[in-house]
Amino acid sequence: MVATVKEPNLDGIPLLVVRLIENGKKKGMVVAADSTRQAGRGDFVYMIGSKEAARMFRKNLTPVDAAIVGFIDEYREELQ
Repeated sequence: MVATVKEPNLDGIPLLVVRLIENGKKKGMVVAADSTRQAGRGDFVYMIGSKEAARMFRKNLTPVDAAIVGFIDEYREELQ
């Protein structure tokens, strides 16, 4: 995803479209700031939301509602 105008505190932070999975079922999509700066297509990631997401970017208060904070190594449930 590309933003033509970004909040200055988001410079250098990738914004990724993340598909939500709940109990093995796809439950929509959200845009999340990638605090790891390593996530990519096909990765299973762990996200946090709300003010905790904004605090992942320690230098400044970054205006985000969702942040990718880690990777899930193994997912055993069948996706429906």
